[in-house]
Amino acid sequence: MYIERVSKRYSISEARANLPSVVDEAVSGAPVELTRRGVPVAVVISTETWEAVRGTHLGFADAYARFRDKYDLPSEGLDAEDLSDIRSADVGRPVDL
Repeated sequence: MYIERVSKRYSISEARANLPSVVDEAVSGAPVELTRRGVPVAVVISTETWEAVRGTHLGFADAYARFRDKYDLPSEGLDAEDLSDIRSADVGRPVDL
C-alpha cells in the first residue's frame, strides 16, 4: 500500500472539541492526524480504509462467489451463454515499453 499525505492535523484537544467533524472528515476518506505537543501520535481513518489496510476486503473471486450464491442468474433472465462474450478473448493491442 502507498503512503498518503494526511489532509488535516488537529491537536488532541482540538479533536476532542470537534470530534463529529473529525469523524466526518475520516468517513469522507481523508485521514486525520492527531498531535500531542506538536508531535504526530495517531491517525483517524474510516472503517473502509481500515479494512483495506488490514486486508479484510473480499477479493474479486470471493465477492463474485457471494454474488452467484445470492442471485440465481437464470431466474434473473441470464444464463452462462449471455455472459460468455462480455470480455474479449483476444490478446490485446501491442504495447512498446
